[in-house]
Amino acid sequence: MPIEELPPPAARKAMEADPACAFIDVRTCEEYERGHPEGAVNVPWAVLDQASGRMSPNSRFLPTMQKLFDSKRRLFLSCQAGVRSMNACRELEGAGFTSLVSVAGGYGGKRDPMGNVITKGWVDAGLPVATNRSTYPQQAV
Repeated sequence: MPIEELPPPAARKAMEADPACAFIDVRTCEEYERGHPEGAVNVPWAVLDQASGRMSPNSRFLPTMQKLFDSKRRLFLSCQAGVRSMNACRELEGAGFTSLVSVAGGYGGKRDPMGNVITKGWVDAGLPVATNRSTYPQQAV
């Protein structure tokens, strides 16, 4: 099954219709703790490399996802603008996950080079936001 891409309001509606699904925020722990979609758990796809100051793949992403979620469970993934979540979906698809949705626009919205919003994010769509820590212990991510 191909990776779906849904804007935040449609993703929320689909999640409400499927109580067995899971919502994963793939941003860094720091981004997640500043605010995230209500009900999302944090499993970072990339982490900040302290030495270089650049993002690098999180080597524990796939093993953590395989430990926490069945490969047939419908998973909704979100990031800041939609790029990391789509990359995370592709990685999961390559590992045999079969029901994946990337939330287009992510948490903060997708912007053009001038900074104009081209796809509204979770916040701009007025959807519920939380600031609590992840449901899963940090050592799992």
